[in-house]
Formats: sequence, structure tokens, C-alpha cells
Amino acid sequence: MVWQRQHVLGLADFSAEEYQIVLQTSASFREVLTRRLPKVPTLQGKVVATLFFEASTRTRNSFELAAKRLSADVLNFSPSTSSLSKGETILDTARTFLAMGSDLLIIRHAQAGVPHQLAAEIARRGSHTGVLNAGDGLHEHPTQGLLDLFTLCTQLEPDRPHLEVLRGVKIAIVGDILHSRVARSDIYALVAAGAEVHLAGPPTLLPKDFAQLIPSHTLPIHWQLDPALAGCRFVITLRLQQERMSELLLPSLREYHRFFGITRQRLQQCHPEVKLLHPGPVNRGVELSSEVMEDPQLNLIEQQVTHGVAVRMALLYLMGGGRIPA
Repeated sequence: MVWQRQHVLGLADFSAEEYQIVLQTSASFREVLTRRLPKVPTLQGKVVATLFFEASTRTRNSFELAAKRLSADVLNFSPSTSSLSKGETILDTARTFLAMGSDLLIIRHAQAGVPHQLAAEIARRGSHTGVLNAGDGLHEHPTQGLLDLFTLCTQLEPDRPHLEVLRGVKIAIVGDILHSRVARSDIYALVAAGAEVHLAGPPTLLPKDFAQLIPSHTLPIHWQLDPALAGCRFVITLRLQQERMSELLLPSLREYHRFFGITRQRLQQCHPEVKLLHPGPVNRGVELSSEVMEDPQLNLIEQQVTHGVAVRMALLYLMGGGRIPA
């Protein structure tokens, strides 16, 4: 297996081999993170820049920690204290980091397509710098999709996570799918793994055209929760992204929880060993009840955070020229 990608901008065109490389490499770094000194010199001398034009806690800190665990030098960018306030463009900001010798640029932006524009500029300059999409508008969040995939695979095959373990496994994605870049990346990854993916949410947050998000594969969509949960092995819940809603799409948060909130009682119709995932942050009492949130035997939220560091270490390592582990 050979890693050939300079950039990771989305998962829509990821191959099964690429998914397997990421899973295999992430498993190696998960082991590194359990050591007394959880650090390796693999990216020593490399410069990783985090350009976050949008607020983030988990993703930004996860990337920064991943880079430092690989011994890279990290440059952080904050819009509030940058030259953007003086009229500098996003592209000019990126050029500044390129001129500083950045080997990898991690970018998060509220507008879809910004990481792609940056990758196009790098190609125009003939640079070998890699771009990693940390979330762009309503497009994708590839590293969240990969860490969710890794979390699911390790639940079923802890020692050797691989795509095939999810073949035929029923997985429900529930919530604000319309505004969720996580949902898009999760769908691409899970369909590639052969999982049986069901989408559930209110009609205003789950348009019919999502059934054809992947042209070669029709996704079951449900405007009621029960059919999606029936016999389900995993449930991925999504945050209501009210900051991205341009109009009133829900009667109230109470109504949403009544019909689509995940509670222990609702989970009784799922597989007996059902597990929950959520990309965070969670609106308690809206997407998930507090009882479900406080049950570590039921939800995998903290595991997702831990796995996020290992997966991002894997991507930085692969994009930085590291060898794929045997």
C-alpha cells in the first residue's frame, strides 16, 4: 500500500485502500499514545500551521496535540489577532504561512471550498505543502469522518480495525443532516465500508435529495426516528447547528427532542449492544438526554476525542512523508 495524496480535502473520492492505510496507521499511533512518553520524532523539523477561521475546541486542539506528539513545530493562527482585521485576504494570509516554510496547512473555514482554493494556489506555485481540511462550510469534515470510522471499526475489531468489519452493519445518522459537514464525510466513509446507513431527521433538516448523495448508492431516509433505530448497531447523533440555519426550521428545541432526541427508552429498539457517537459539542437535553450522556458504557464520545488525536497523527504523518507501518 502506498500513500500518494498531497492534500486531504474530503472523503468523496477516497479509495478503500486509502481508508485502510489510515485505519492501520491510526492503530499504530493509538498505541504510541498509551506509552509513558507518548511522543515520536517522525515530523521533527517539519512546520505545521493551523489556520482556523472558525471557532473550534476539539478539532483545533486535537490537531495541535497530534502535531506536537509527532515533534513538529506548530504555528497557530487566530483571526481576531491577525492582519485580517487590517484588510488582508485569506489567500494572502495563507501565502504568509507558506513563505514561513510551512510543510502542512490545516484549515477550517465557514465557507465551503476554501481549502480547495488554497490547494489550487499551492499547485500554481509548484509547492509540496499539504492542505488538510478541518471543516469547510457545508461541504465536508474529513478527519471527523475518519475518526468516526476508526472508532466504529475498533469497537468491532479492537486489535485490527479494518473496513470489512462494518459490512452489513446498520448505522443510523440522526439530526441536522442538512447543515452537517460531519454527516457528509461519515456517509462517504461508511458507505465505502459497506455499512447499511440510514438517515433520520425532520423533513426541514433532511431533504429528499440526500438519498442520492452518492449517485451509485441510494440511502434510506426517515422523517420518523423509530424505523431508523430498529435493530441499529450504532447511532451517530448530530448537533443542531443553529448558527448555520438561515431560517426557522424547527418549532422549538423541546419539540425536536420529543421526536428525535436520543433517550435510553428509545434505544431499547436498537441492537442490544448499541453504541452512540456524537462529534460534539452536544446540546444536552436536545440531541441526547443527560442520562445517555453520562453513561460511558453507552456512548463513545470520549473515545472519539481520544481517537481523533491518533487519526490526525496518522494523517499528518502520512502527508509529511512517513512510511506506512507493516
